[in-house]
Amino acid sequence: MTHQAQPTALSYREALFKAMHDAMALPNTLVFGQGVNDHKGIFGTTTGLGEKFGKNRMIEVPLAEEGVTGICIGAALNGAYPINIHIRADFVLLAMNQIINLAAKYKYMFGGLFDVPMLVRLVIGRSWGQGAQHSQSLQSLFAHIPGLRVIMPASSGAIVDSYAHAVQHHRGPVISLEHRLMYDLTFERDHEPTVLGKTPFSQRRVRKGNDVTVVSTSIMSLEARRAADWLADRGVSCDVIDLHCVSHIDANVIMESVGRTGRLLVADTSWQPYGVGAEICRIVCERDPGALKAPVVTLGMAAAPCPTAKSLEDIYYPNLTTLTDSIAKLVRGKADHGIELPHERSMADVYKRFKGPF
Repeated sequence: MTHQAQPTALSYREALFKAMHDAMALPNTLVFGQGVNDHKGIFGTTTGLGEKFGKNRMIEVPLAEEGVTGICIGAALNGAYPINIHIRADFVLLAMNQIINLAAKYKYMFGGLFDVPMLVRLVIGRSWGQGAQHSQSLQSLFAHIPGLRVIMPASSGAIVDSYAHAVQHHRGPVISLEHRLMYDLTFERDHEPTVLGKTPFSQRRVRKGNDVTVVSTSIMSLEARRAADWLADRGVSCDVIDLHCVSHIDANVIMESVGRTGRLLVADTSWQPYGVGAEICRIVCERDPGALKAPVVTLGMAAAPCPTAKSLEDIYYPNLTTLTDSIAKLVRGKADHGIELPHERSMADVYKRFKGPF
């Protein structure tokens, strides 16, 4: 038996296409979404799959999120594996009753007799000025609900491994938030973060260091790696952890790192109040607050709906400069830390320049 060689480099988009192709190769998989059979195919992640596997399985849907999610739940209860794709995370708000009151609770309400295995793909992150209703990052909302598994893949390997695990092994609903600024990024396989756990849903170590623990989500894990590289040349050693699964955090991984560094910064893609940063703080405060040598620092979106103008977007989102500055202040213990900062205003200028419409 011959084994096909795995590519040494894979873009985020290619990883998503591979994950969807591999899922569709299983006979019980169904994909639902607005634009799955469009020529753009959800940023190229479903292009041509309808022609290959049949449009009765790659299903174009109307603007009826709650109804479509109900169909997905019914399909899962009857032995199919549905994948429901939302080209904006904001659109899933129209299906919250189905996800929170039904998909997350069936197994609990019926004594484990029913499983609802399904994958919900949500696209998050800034784009070309899409404003308040198309730019939200809702991971904390879903992670708050028992019965849901919430992941934020920050690399191609995380996509391939996590989606295969969800489709083939996980017997419950998985919510995955994909950051649109990463779709064109290519990840080298030998540079993939180290998995810190027993399943592909586990946390990942991006870089090991001793001065400060940086816990990050999604694209902020990439920004944390860049900040750590910059600071390493200036005498600051960062222990960077890509949280990956925000709903089921391995507290031991966090506490081991904080125990060594004594300092903690959490960089998330959403708002700080009641968010991922707050949950990481809860874990540390409950387990061993004495491990901290300094107060925790959190970074996220400004506490307001997202503005449309690019000049305001650049202020609204944290970037490499603000992240590097915050880490340096935390480690040196003062605002005037004396470390040169990178001059960079916008993630969108580094990762992808959008021209629209999506």
